[in-house]
Amino acid sequence: MSKFRTKIKSYNQQYSIDYKSKTLLIGSCFSDNIGDKFTYHKLDTLINPYGILFNPIAIENCISQCIDQRLFSQGDLVYHDERWHSFYHHSKYSGTDSKTVVTNINKQIEIANNYIKGASHIIITIGTAYVYSHRKTDITVSNCHKIPQKEFTKKLLSVEDIYKSLNKTIAKIRTVNTDCDIIFTLSPIRHIKDGVVENSLGKANIRAAISQVLINSNTHYFPSYEIMMDDLRDYRFYEADMLHPNKVAIDYIWQEFVSNAMTSQTVSYMKKVDKIMKSLSHRSFNQNSESHIKFLDKLKTDIEVMERELGVEF
Repeated sequence: MSKFRTKIKSYNQQYSIDYKSKTLLIGSCFSDNIGDKFTYHKLDTLINPYGILFNPIAIENCISQCIDQRLFSQGDLVYHDERWHSFYHHSKYSGTDSKTVVTNINKQIEIANNYIKGASHIIITIGTAYVYSHRKTDITVSNCHKIPQKEFTKKLLSVEDIYKSLNKTIAKIRTVNTDCDIIFTLSPIRHIKDGVVENSLGKANIRAAISQVLINSNTHYFPSYEIMMDDLRDYRFYEADMLHPNKVAIDYIWQEFVSNAMTSQTVSYMKKVDKIMKSLSHRSFNQNSESHIKFLDKLKTDIEVMERELGVEF
């Protein structure tokens, strides 16, 4: 019989995630996609405290600054296009009032500092090996914030550059948390603004660097990139831009992650949580009907049971 898929084999991971776990997801927008799944299922999660970060240097800076509680001041911001920005943060933190921008940034640093110390799992997703350095400040930026490109220098990080950066990130985490599982992933999203050939080269450097890190540290790898490229290798699994995985692909990769990283009891609880979440979004045509009142009573009971057993809130 002909095969129409390249099924990725079981990964035999040595870590497990359950409802007692505290999981930090940091990195590219794929972290947000998977992080949303964690949040939906009421798993204890912190997602991208600096906003979406694409390159390993940006991730290293975020982890280091959060652990060191390196608080920002208005002098750390840059002004462009009538908004204040941080070169270390995603544009979601940008704003017209510099004081508010700094307050929001520092609040997240405090939250992340406490969370990293108690995290059981840290999932790091790297998207690109290309970095941009601001000529005037010499900062390797996380986001250029649409400032003219002439103000930056572009560089492709080598395998050695990425390897050193990832090791610094691991070492920094271990200064405050020696027990958490660190899981690397390579983003399946194509970053073609640097070029299609360049994207492939950058992805190769990242993957090679992660491979070296896995040999010399107690860390793990989840093959989201390989699942997208080799298992779901069809444009029907992409958004209209043909670059980002669509909902079907994200759901599939999530299920692969669940089957390899979650305990069987956790999966059982997740199904119950999913049923409650769907019930909460249900809208009855007749809210006064006897059947709907019974539905609400059962839903209330189910929620109370889950909140008591899992310590979560709906």
